[in-house]
This record gives sequence, structure tokens and C-alpha cells, in this order.
Amino acid sequence: MPTEDRALRDHLLEMLRGGSAHVDLATVVDDFPAKFAGTKPKNVPYSPWQLLEHMRFTVNDLLLFSTDPKYVAPKWPDDYWPAQEAPEPGEWETSVKALKADLAAFEGIVADPKANLHAKIPWGDGQTLLREVLLACQHNSYHLGEMVLMRRELGAWK
Repeated sequence: MPTEDRALRDHLLEMLRGGSAHVDLATVVDDFPAKFAGTKPKNVPYSPWQLLEHMRFTVNDLLLFSTDPKYVAPKWPDDYWPAQEAPEPGEWETSVKALKADLAAFEGIVADPKANLHAKIPWGDGQTLLREVLLACQHNSYHLGEMVLMRRELGAWK
């Protein structure tokens, strides 16, 4: 594998895992206080639960688009944001686990030297795997920052 390709893949893996310029997923969501999961902070249109579910759904959608030739696009924005403001017991943990699994699946694809990061996804409109991975990283980084601010506002951040 060429050095440039390995470096790109290493950088993408670092971004998928979090850290560097942004906080990692586990630090933000693993110990989230259940009593605040359904609380909308002042001037925020959604709760931490809705934000977590939006992140989970979106990363899963990006992964499916990247890997499934039978992919069907969900309806925006309705399918990407849950109406339910608070999770049922156990749902937070299930959502976190699913989000981590999808990120790990993206990591597996990126780490595979046979995966062409630059090839157009045949069922897309010019998108590449590289674009989808970068979009997943950017999306998570943005929303994890929001989640940190929400936790601060709720008094649930160190």
C-alpha cells in the first residue's frame, strides 16, 4: 500500500474514533445522566436523546448508502429526527451501542486496503467512500460538540 494511502486511512481512522480536534463519542455519551436524556436545554430545539438518535440514524444511513446497492434514501428531515423526546429504559445504551457498531464498521472498511476510497459509489450520484466517511466524521464532530454544550447547560459535564 502506498505511503500516502496508508496515511490517509490512518487519519480517517483517527477522525472516526474521535479525539485530536474533537472529543470522542464515549467521553460524551457513555456516562450521560439518564435524568437529563429527555430534557431540552433552554433555546435548544431537541433533547440529548433526540440528538443521539439523530447521530445514530445518520451514521447508519451513511454506512448503508456506502455499502448497500439496494439503498433507499430516508425522508428528510422526518426520518432523521425522532419525535420522542426521551428514551425508554435501556434505549440510550442500545442507541450508543448501535452508533459505535456503525462507526466500527466504517473503520473496518477504511482499514481494508482493498476498499477504494476514491471510487464513485455505483448507486450514488458521484459520491465516494472517502466523502461518506468524511461526512460521518464531520457530522459526529459537530453534534458531539453540541452534546457537550447541552451537558454543560444541564450541569452534567465535568
